[in-house]
Amino acid sequence: MSTYSQQVAEQGREPGRAMHWLWLSLLLLLVDQASKYLARVMLAYGENVPVTSFFNWTHRHNPGAAFSFLANAGGWQQPFLIGLALVISVLLVYWLWRSPRILSYRFALSAILGGALGNVMDRLRLGYVEDFLDFHYAHWHWPSFNLADVWIVVGAVLFVWAEIRQQPDKRRR
Repeated sequence: MSTYSQQVAEQGREPGRAMHWLWLSLLLLLVDQASKYLARVMLAYGENVPVTSFFNWTHRHNPGAAFSFLANAGGWQQPFLIGLALVISVLLVYWLWRSPRILSYRFALSAILGGALGNVMDRLRLGYVEDFLDFHYAHWHWPSFNLADVWIVVGAVLFVWAEIRQQPDKRRR
C-alpha cells in the first residue's frame, strides 16, 4: 500500500504534460506586461482616474516589495528582490514539473510563476514595479497593485485551498 506522498510523487512524473502549464504562466506574464504598458501610456505618473466610488486607475512606481515594503531601503532591495523572485521561479518550475496531476495545483503554481516573472521584468527593465489598481473606501486606500500581484495572490490562495483539500483527513485515524 502506497502512502499519500508516494502517490503524489508518482502522479507528478509527467514532465511533458506539466510543462504545458508554462504556457499559462507566459500568457499571464504577457497580460500583466500589456496592462502595465497601457497604464504607462494612458496615465501620467501619479494620475488617478476615478472609475467607481471605490476604485481608481492610477499610475504608481513601487521600488519595494508587496505593499511598498522596503520601498525606501536605499536601493539594495532591487537586486535582493530580483534574486529572490528568480530563485522562487526556479522552484516553481520544479514544483510544477513534480506536482500531482491536479488542476488546482498546476494552475496555482502557473499563476504564481507568471506573476513573479511579471514583476521581475519590471524590476529588471525599470528598477521598480508599476502599479495601477487602486481600491479605496472613504480616505482609506489599499496599497496600489497590478495584475502580477493578483496572479500571485490568487495562485497562493488556490495552492493553500488545494493543499487542504488533498490532505488525507488525519482526524479520522
